[in-house]
Amino acid sequence: MMRALYSGVAGLKTHQTRMDVIGNNIANVNTTAYKSQSMTFGDLMYQTTQSASGANPTTGVGGVNARQIGLGSKTGAIKTAITTQGASQTTNDPFDLMITGDAFFVVSNGNDNFFTRDGSFYVDGVGNLCMTSNGYNVMGWQVDPADPSTIKQDTVSALRVMTEENLTYPSEATTMSRITGIIDAKDTNVNSSEGKIINLEFFDEKGYKYTAKLSIHAKTPGSGDKGEFTVQLDDVLDSEGKSILFSTTVDANGQTTTSAIAGVKAQLNGQDVGAVVDLMYDPGTGTFDYVGADNTSAINLTFEGLPSMRTISIDFSATSNLNNNGSSTTTAVRGDIDGLGAGRRVGEMSGITIQKDGMIYATYDNGQSRLLGQIAVATFANASGLAKEGDNLYSSTMNSGEFDGIGTDITTGGGYMNTGVLEMSNVDLSAEFTEMITTQRGFQANSRIITVSDTLLEELTNLKR
Repeated sequence: MMRALYSGVAGLKTHQTRMDVIGNNIANVNTTAYKSQSMTFGDLMYQTTQSASGANPTTGVGGVNARQIGLGSKTGAIKTAITTQGASQTTNDPFDLMITGDAFFVVSNGNDNFFTRDGSFYVDGVGNLCMTSNGYNVMGWQVDPADPSTIKQDTVSALRVMTEENLTYPSEATTMSRITGIIDAKDTNVNSSEGKIINLEFFDEKGYKYTAKLSIHAKTPGSGDKGEFTVQLDDVLDSEGKSILFSTTVDANGQTTTSAIAGVKAQLNGQDVGAVVDLMYDPGTGTFDYVGADNTSAINLTFEGLPSMRTISIDFSATSNLNNNGSSTTTAVRGDIDGLGAGRRVGEMSGITIQKDGMIYATYDNGQSRLLGQIAVATFANASGLAKEGDNLYSSTMNSGEFDGIGTDITTGGGYMNTGVLEMSNVDLSAEFTEMITTQRGFQANSRIITVSDTLLEELTNLKR
C-alpha cells in the first residue's frame, strides 16, 4: 500500500517539473532567440519480489518471469530545441543581426567566452560592439595589419568598430586622370582663341580641392580635319575659384595688373602656362594617336613651389576625333580606368554596414570604405549539449564539444547573417497549451492515487473497530 502512495508522490513531482518547463517556455514566448524545452518521463525504479527463473530441462517445468513493482516516475530528460530556427522580427536597426543556420555568436565578459543566438547589439561608449542586454563584447577577427583589406583569422578578440582612427578616412593627392569624349573638328570652341575648355578637378595631399583649366585647340586653322590639335594649361584655381599661379592687383587709376606668383609654377609636360602640347589623331579613322610625343598616351601636370601637390598623369587615349554635329564632348575624370589615383578629401564616417559573412565595413562621406573586422561564429558537434547560463547565453560542456578559441566564418557551413532583423523565440504556444492540458490531467490522476491509497489505509485501520 505504501508503494502506491510513493508512486503517486513521484508522479506529482514529475508532472510538477514538467509544468515548470512549460511555464518557462510560455514566459519566454517573446524572448529574443529563446529555444524552447521539452521534458520526457522515465520510470523510476522497481522492487523485485521474485527474480526470473529459467526452464528446467530435466523436469520440463517452464521458466518464470520476474515479478517487479514500480515505484513511480522521474524526469527522463529535458531537451532544448536549440537547432530549430525561430521566426524573424524586423527592427531596421543595422546592429541587430540574425543567424540563419546552426552557428552561435561568440561574446565575452572579459574573462570567459559565451555563445548566443541573440543578435541585439550596439556600440558602447568606447566603440566596442556589445550585447544590448548585458554589455558583453561581441568577439571576432581583426584586420590583417599586413593587408588592411583582408581579415586575419586568429584567436577571437573584442571588435572595436569605432576608434579615433576609424572615425576619419585620410586624404590622398590625385596622381591619375583621364580625358574622355569626342573632339569635333567643326566645333567652334575648338577653333576659337579660347579653345574647348576642360576642367580637371584634383586634390592635394591635404585634401584641398583644385581645378586645372585645360583647353584644346586646332593646331592651325583647319588642321582639325587632319586630326592635328594642341592642348594647353591655362590656369589652376583653388576651391574658391582664385588662381594659385597668378595674382591680380588694381592700382589707383583702376588699372588691373596680372603677374605670376614668385616661386609657384605649374607645367604641362614641362611647358609653362600658355605653352602648347601636340594632340594627334589618325586623319583617316579619327582614333587617338599620341599626345606630347610619338607613342605616348598621357602628359604630366607638374607643380613647383607647392609641396602638397603631386604630379598628375593625364591620359588622352580614350578620346577620338569624330563628327559629333559640331559639338565636342571631352571631359576630365579623376583616376585611371580602375579609379586608382583619383585622390580624395578627408572623409568623416557616415555609417557602418555588416555583410552576410559578418564582415564589418565603415563608409565615409568622401566615398571610401574601410574593413573594420569580422564577426566570428562558433559551431558545435552537439549544440543541444550546451548549458544555459541565462541572459540568452550558453556555455560549452563536455557533451557539446569545446570551442577552439578561433571560431569559423559563418558562410563556411552555408549559413549567413541578416541585418536589421532579430531571431524570435521558437516557442509554439499551441503545442505548449496542449502539453499543459495533458500535464494537468496527469497531475490529477496521480493525486487520485494518493487519495485512493489513503482510503484503503483508512479501511485497514477501521478493521480494529
